[in-house]
Amino acid sequence: MQVPGLYIMESDKGRGVYTSHALAAGDIVEIAPVIVLSAAEKAILHRTSLHDYYFDWGDDGKALAIALGYGSLYNHDKAANLDFEPDYDGKVVRFTASKDIDAGTELTIDYHAGLADGKLWF
Repeated sequence: MQVPGLYIMESDKGRGVYTSHALAAGDIVEIAPVIVLSAAEKAILHRTSLHDYYFDWGDDGKALAIALGYGSLYNHDKAANLDFEPDYDGKVVRFTASKDIDAGTELTIDYHAGLADGKLWF
């Protein structure tokens, strides 16, 4: 499930996800299904271009997930305008607006929120 009007456009961070419609704080922006991979597959994934596009997954964070839809394409920002919440049982990630967002704005998440140790790889 996605709100209408999401689109990809070049940003100062490469490609980014934008909204053509204003969003209100609390709006569900996307519920992205995920493909879950095991901890053993993480080492393999790190040798591919998918290295920068996964979420740590599971209560222990040892598995990983590739979010489909726009889910793995939201760029990082410390002042992100989206929150995300993994649903391990439902195998989805829910993205919601953390504040009011104007049309034409890039949608971002804080990557620190998904890391057990809080350290980014870039």
